[in-house]
Amino acid sequence: MAEQLFHSTGKRKTAVARVWMRPGDGEITINKKPLEKYLPRESDRVVVLAPLEATGLVDKFTFKANVSGGGVCAQAGAIRHGLSRALVTADPELRDTLKKAGFLTRDSRMKERKKYGQPGARARYQYSKR
Repeated sequence: MAEQLFHSTGKRKTAVARVWMRPGDGEITINKKPLEKYLPRESDRVVVLAPLEATGLVDKFTFKANVSGGGVCAQAGAIRHGLSRALVTADPELRDTLKKAGFLTRDSRMKERKKYGQPGARARYQYSKR
């Protein structure tokens, strides 16, 4: 019998994370590096592990993630989104817990594009009346 493997995608800003989940010992690998090597900042690791701690499944699954685009913080958010979606595909009963915590909602805030005729997205060139 084939081993259970769950796949999902998470997004945040321009970062996209593809997450594969299988039953295991709680190891998390991101771009072929362990979690502590890829995300040296503690706050980013807390963001990634939040859905596992909310559901109490920290040592039940092994995760492998490929993430690209965005910065380190946005990548951590994308991995959290992908992890949450993978947990829901594995066990639909976790949906309420993850939904209430806000882990299944795609954070749609993106950088606004620069407009022509002005120096930035919202800023205007200085106006001189005289």
